[in-house]
Amino acid sequence: MARTGSGALLWRRNMKLDTFLKRNTERAVYERIRAYEPCVVISETVKKVYMHVVLSDQRVYLTEYPPRTLTEAFNFRRVRHIELVNDLPDFLHGKDRERCQHILITYITDKPAARGRDWLRRDRRAGLRPAAPASRRPSDCLTIPQTLGGYPAQRSPSESVTEHHILFLSDTGQVPRRLITVLSRLLGRDCVNSGEERGAELHLYAVSPTSRLYLHLQSSWNSFIIRSTLSLDPLYRRRCSASSDSSPGKALPGISWERTAHLFAQLSSELLQEGIGVESLYLLLQELSTAAHRNIALRRLFWRSSEVCVFLVQTLEESLHGCQSLHGVYTADQLLLSTLIVQALAVMFRETEVEPARFNLLSAKKCALASRMLLALICDAELQTQKQRSLVDCELQALLAEYLDSACSLLFELLLLGHEASRCSLTENFLSVGWILRVLQPHPHLMSFVSHQAQQVVVVLSDLQDSPLAPSQSVLLFQRCRLLLACLQYNNLLAQHLRSHFREEFRYFVKLSCVEVKLPPHYPISPPTLRLVEQILTLLK
Repeated sequence: MARTGSGALLWRRNMKLDTFLKRNTERAVYERIRAYEPCVVISETVKKVYMHVVLSDQRVYLTEYPPRTLTEAFNFRRVRHIELVNDLPDFLHGKDRERCQHILITYITDKPAARGRDWLRRDRRAGLRPAAPASRRPSDCLTIPQTLGGYPAQRSPSESVTEHHILFLSDTGQVPRRLITVLSRLLGRDCVNSGEERGAELHLYAVSPTSRLYLHLQSSWNSFIIRSTLSLDPLYRRRCSASSDSSPGKALPGISWERTAHLFAQLSSELLQEGIGVESLYLLLQELSTAAHRNIALRRLFWRSSEVCVFLVQTLEESLHGCQSLHGVYTADQLLLSTLIVQALAVMFRETEVEPARFNLLSAKKCALASRMLLALICDAELQTQKQRSLVDCELQALLAEYLDSACSLLFELLLLGHEASRCSLTENFLSVGWILRVLQPHPHLMSFVSHQAQQVVVVLSDLQDSPLAPSQSVLLFQRCRLLLACLQYNNLLAQHLRSHFREEFRYFVKLSCVEVKLPPHYPISPPTLRLVEQILTLLK
């Protein structure tokens, strides 16, 4: 599980729930749990019940408060949309009602809709108290008492009675046997499992004022759809598969934390040694990147070892913006090394949003390191060469294009961090999306960089060939669309630039029908990418 340097969870730790999860899940599942938080749950089978929501990197689980059983709510592969709903739930009141975050998760399921028979069966298991007068029923106003720790206290099952339960109660608070028989007969046909997929909704109401459940859900979903889409590529699967080689930097997923830390320390010392050559540096960075793909523990160790991150940012600055590149003239070695550094940094961001060392490092000294990283990754998208040699130009153009792809992926990860910071009300709003774009705005090559990313979206989606995109191309398209959407929503200067230079191109050449052809339906990243394109087309009008 995601922990701080001392081993404590980043979120508020619940010892009872943590012990329950450790005892009732396999080790591999337990170690992939990223967060948990109590909230009010409404679904087809759960009606306004206070439960724990448990997030792993693949699934979301529900368990009672206090925990007794662990039930899978959905797999991120089935999710179609996660959004915040701006409303005031009528079953809460007071401060709980005002500060509640209503999270709506839309997903696909092949399970039959839970109708009358299911809730009748549940009611026979749980004792129901007598019906309240129609003027004020318990379900209309769900009170969540607060404990000293700021989290709502436990409620008994009898306090979670819903309106649907009360409608059929007799004066004694029981469902008449004859009514049960009639309803079961009438509703039985609705419970037949047709096996057909259908849409379903899960409503989560987080009442804690410091809730980060929505951020964790969005981050977990983004990580999952990227990882699962890339895993459709055989080359990516081979790269991320476990290796029998136990050399430094190639830590296996099954080895202990101590062994991983030892291997990372050994690799770090080699990277940070003085006078290291470019070739040795390149090989060590390849090992670091490969190991980070395979082992999330190494990514957490990377953020806890600030020296390696600072070294990579400094090396990127010197390689891409040093004295040899003052006039935008890049060499093949510079572009190769810069690409590898940016790729390694992008991998380190994945699935580490609950690692406190990451935020502490990037936000230290008024986000000095984050500012350096942002300014270092931007470069001129127009190739400048000293000698007009077509063969050299073609090679450098290909290397520059690869770097720009990798830089977009890293900027995408930084923008995800910015979305999280934007919702956490940080002091002076550092690391928010708006702050990131303001830091980049004075960069002389920002417009060239953004124009290149927008042009690539147009080129990919206006291709008249019906051949679908490869998994890696689909992920890159998703990341580029997120970048363009952030520019349109959070920075007036960049939004005006995109509207002035790309409005007509998107209007005439980017068609949603073509997007659907380019993005195969079995790619997990296809539905959210299609929604992003729709949003961009709307904002460019």
